[in-house]
Amino acid sequence: MKKLIPVILGLLIAAPTMASEELAKAKNCTTCHGMAKKIVGPGYQEIAAKRAGEKGAEVALAAKIKNGSKDEWGKVPMPANAVTDAEALALAKWVLSFK
Repeated sequence: MKKLIPVILGLLIAAPTMASEELAKAKNCTTCHGMAKKIVGPGYQEIAAKRAGEKGAEVALAAKIKNGSKDEWGKVPMPANAVTDAEALALAKWVLSFK
């Protein structure tokens, strides 16, 4: 049993961040983005539709979530966000799951 404890702890630490509406709220994403409609930036459904079928969409969107972007959805830039790489990727996967 003592040999399993480090393995279990390692798995818990390495487990991917699960994205959800709660994570989006915690990272203030929902201040500017609605589920289905634009607030300041586009709604998640609009983002998912634009990226549908795009190769590497998850990684590209994660980079935009973390580093910010401008001129993609209009004149208002999206600022960089205080998220980890894992959180950004989890949020990107979650956003792209909207249909």
